[in-house]
Amino acid sequence: MASEREEFSLSGPLHLTVVDWKNAHHRRSVAASLVQGVRILERDRQVKRQGSQALAPPWWEFFHFQLIRQLVDDVDSSIFGAIYEFKPPESHYHNSVDESPRYVIAFRGTITKPGSVSRDLELDVCIIRNGLHETSRFETAIQAVRNVVATVGKSNVWLAGHSLGAAMALLAGKTMAKTGIFLQAFLFNSPFISAPLERIKNKRVKHGLRIASSVITAGLALATKKSYQNSRSVDPFATLSAWVPFLFVNPGDHFCSEYIGYFEHRKKMDDIGIGAIERLATQNSLGGLLMSATGRESEPLHLIPSANVIVNLTPCQDFREAHGIHQWWRPDLHIKSKLYNYK
Repeated sequence: MASEREEFSLSGPLHLTVVDWKNAHHRRSVAASLVQGVRILERDRQVKRQGSQALAPPWWEFFHFQLIRQLVDDVDSSIFGAIYEFKPPESHYHNSVDESPRYVIAFRGTITKPGSVSRDLELDVCIIRNGLHETSRFETAIQAVRNVVATVGKSNVWLAGHSLGAAMALLAGKTMAKTGIFLQAFLFNSPFISAPLERIKNKRVKHGLRIASSVITAGLALATKKSYQNSRSVDPFATLSAWVPFLFVNPGDHFCSEYIGYFEHRKKMDDIGIGAIERLATQNSLGGLLMSATGRESEPLHLIPSANVIVNLTPCQDFREAHGIHQWWRPDLHIKSKLYNYK
């Protein structure tokens, strides 16, 4: 029996009968729904729901998108992504349609069900080890992104993903940004691999620990000669700084909540006059530096120079709700948004 959360008619954003593409809430809700569509595509495959029994199509058809292609993992044959094309009827054409995407490439998060859980958890470990870029799933994803961009241009393509899928979209966005192609990206609950300092309630203790972490990280970066290498080339963060993804985080989700402190701490370090240390630390992770010290180059996936950080301040009952995709299309969402540009 299908979960209520899988059925669009029971848990989707039915209030969005008309989408205003200039409205941030509408854009966020549609992007999240398309990501959910990928998840339900895979669930339909797993439980063999086909034809009129399939639950996935309403998640994109409600917003006048068509499914162009499923992205399939070559290891377990699970559906991990989808390419959608926006095909509104003439009656829905209005000024805001100019702000809409032509294509959305969406990636689902981890599904803890037989048929996908083993491969998904393997990729979750790859995120922790900064090795997602070496996987065949990412290779399939980035090739799909490149093909769509080559066909329709960068201004017509959105990326979207949740959790593991957000990591996939983030890595794809960073990869494209390094070539000067900046795609609009909606990253829901993207994992940040770090000690959960954001959960510490005492602000002075938390700030002190962040300063100590920055000093240690910057020191290790100097010791491994990364700063020397970077000083002789273009600042990698400066190259990426023009790419500003939308980063959706919940303080109650320890998988992604560190992004809040990551960006806030950067400004605080500037304010107390040690921004140079933070600029070095913010480009490196302790895990990545230790891997580099053992001869394995490792670029931290989760570290990005700029972002529009949207924090959900609406109280959540538990971690499942704080980490879930459904929160992002609630009409009563209480959010705080702040733009961080790397300087």
